[in-house]
Amino acid sequence: MAITTNVSSLQANQVFMNTNANNIANVNTDGFVPNDTRMTDNKSSVTATTRLADNNSSQKSQTDLAKELPDQITIGGVAEANVAAIKTQDEMFGSLLDIKA
Repeated sequence: MAITTNVSSLQANQVFMNTNANNIANVNTDGFVPNDTRMTDNKSSVTATTRLADNNSSQKSQTDLAKELPDQITIGGVAEANVAAIKTQDEMFGSLLDIKA
């Protein structure tokens, strides 16, 4: 796995987190239709696409906290795993350079 894959995953998860946070922030906004984020794993990168969720014509906010709050936990775990992988790759590269020198 290349470091660029971890970086693209972090960037995609940042989009996911921003969308998720906006949905939660508008939980009390009447008529609010949340956005939905889909993650796509390509061979060497991860991308996030955001679209407006299906509108059920409710007068209240359509944000589902039972979905949004666990997503926050998942996003945090994914970010933590990617940062650990980047640190490990960096340490291994540094060790390799030390051996070569």
